[in-house]
Amino acid sequence: MVLNTIVSAKDIYVSVNGNNNNLGTQIAPVLTIQHAADVAEPGDIITVHAGTYRERINPTNGGLSNDKRIIFQSASGEKVEIKGSEIINKWEKVKGNVWKVTLPNLFFGSYNPYKDSIYGDWFNRLGRVHHTGEVYLNGKSLFEVDSLSKVLKPVPLIDAQDQNGSTYTWYCESNDLETTIWANFQNYQPNKELVEINVRPNCFYPEKTGVNFITISGFHFSQAATQWAPPTAEQPGLIGTNWSKGWIIENNTISDSKCSGITLGKDRATGQNEWSADRSKNGSQRYIEVIFRALKAGWNKENIGSHIVRNNIIYNCEQTGICGSLGAVYSQITGNHIYNINVKRQFEGAEIAGIKIHASVDMLISNNRIHNCYRGMWMDWMAQGLRISSNLLYDNNWTEDIYFEVNHGPYLVDNNILLSKKSIKNQSQGGAYVHNLISGELQIAKDYERLSRYTPYLLPHSTLVMGITNIEGGDDRWYNNILTGKSYESEDKSLPGMIGLEFYNTAKLPVWLASNLHYSESKSSTKEIGSIQQSDFKSEISIEEKGNEVFLHITTDNSVNKVKSTLITTAVLGKSKMADEAFENPNGSSLKINTDYFGKSRSESSPLVGPFEQLKSGKQIIKVW
Repeated sequence: MVLNTIVSAKDIYVSVNGNNNNLGTQIAPVLTIQHAADVAEPGDIITVHAGTYRERINPTNGGLSNDKRIIFQSASGEKVEIKGSEIINKWEKVKGNVWKVTLPNLFFGSYNPYKDSIYGDWFNRLGRVHHTGEVYLNGKSLFEVDSLSKVLKPVPLIDAQDQNGSTYTWYCESNDLETTIWANFQNYQPNKELVEINVRPNCFYPEKTGVNFITISGFHFSQAATQWAPPTAEQPGLIGTNWSKGWIIENNTISDSKCSGITLGKDRATGQNEWSADRSKNGSQRYIEVIFRALKAGWNKENIGSHIVRNNIIYNCEQTGICGSLGAVYSQITGNHIYNINVKRQFEGAEIAGIKIHASVDMLISNNRIHNCYRGMWMDWMAQGLRISSNLLYDNNWTEDIYFEVNHGPYLVDNNILLSKKSIKNQSQGGAYVHNLISGELQIAKDYERLSRYTPYLLPHSTLVMGITNIEGGDDRWYNNILTGKSYESEDKSLPGMIGLEFYNTAKLPVWLASNLHYSESKSSTKEIGSIQQSDFKSEISIEEKGNEVFLHITTDNSVNKVKSTLITTAVLGKSKMADEAFENPNGSSLKINTDYFGKSRSESSPLVGPFEQLKSGKQIIKVW
């Protein structure tokens, strides 16, 4: 009787003081978010009141359309925390700063993160086991080590950003009955502090696929024992859509995922780490097989993708802030602040970045702030119809701000501020770079025989594969950019680091380069038209953070007003060679780059170079976030 009453309700309320036998009304809320999810139907709104909820939400039902969603939201003005961890407060002192706790395996239920090790395609464990579990002291994660001796006598991890923090270590052992965790808390008394351990693989993740049209808004999610998420396997995240359509993930704070924060990924049925299990074929071939399985299983706009991920704060994840293979098609990732991704650097792999997407078909990635990550963005395979616009990237100094790997285009990069030491790595073709400010090196594949992998290109605005080919190099457009910076000596001689566009002098396919402004060491290409090179002028560029605000300090000369530029449109950009697809909007209409980084209108006749239409000569301070 109670169940039927809740099912028919439009609004369901949850409170830490509730009871799952209640009706779910404001005055009689239920206790757990999972209970509300179990009974919610399309059109229902689940409102969660303040408190900490230590549970994994596995939504059993989805909505029917954008207008008939299931909405999970925090109560207005209230802080709601959803954690994949439990508090541990019965530590026993071992020696010095080292304590231990022994837990029966029944404590973990069906999933024990201290038995489960991180694994998967393209994961590099660096010669040791890494568990999906984690230990936290007052909200800060400790560093797992592979022996008890390294807990008793910790040594700073040379690659970790927080050298002192890396001496707070933990180690675990498990048998059939119990699990023991040893931890070095330094001078802290763990039973007097908040000590938590990961116990759940996710915080919000449907076990089944096709749970569509869900909204998650206004929560604080943290501390999940997530598994590695390669493009050839199911991609579980702290929050994940699991091969669904039409989710909105907005206004949340997401932190401390062992691997990934938000995943817009593929399912398990179309492939699960086959390359790791059988390397008789190379990894690229395995992924091509996954793509064709996905097409057979209904990978298309009607069934998959079209998610919105906006205005979230994502940090302290060791694989990605946001990732997705195939499942992110037609999605928008906007207004997010992503930082501190892979800063512990205890493991490596080919899937690590603030945002890592395979098959960014007709996606929009805009107005995000990404910094202090192993890599800012990584657009891998089938970046087609993608637009990366008005993003702020800086201090991603382990690799580069944006990496384009074996894509055939068309993809558009416009109005971005790219300020890390390495700005762009390009092993693709069919890209357009328009009105960007780039202060770091560019790495462009010079030895194209090195890029012999054959990767798909698709029918325009579709997931259907039109063909498969390798990267020849070129077919790029560079218009109205400001490039400045200092060059470096690259370890990879086939991918030399350069400032400017001179590497296009030897591009195999045609390129279109015009109206760029080169400062300092930036070198123009012999193929450029109407560009200006000011080698004698050093444009000083720096970032200043003041609380949640970011200011760009930039010095220019009057060359910014001298470059003769034109408004960039679909007609100017033409079509990418392989896909024979125009640089256009996802609905097939023509586009114009007629607004700047701030959304202000550009001159139709002579827009200013770089991302700011109102940029002036001299030293300026511009608020960019």
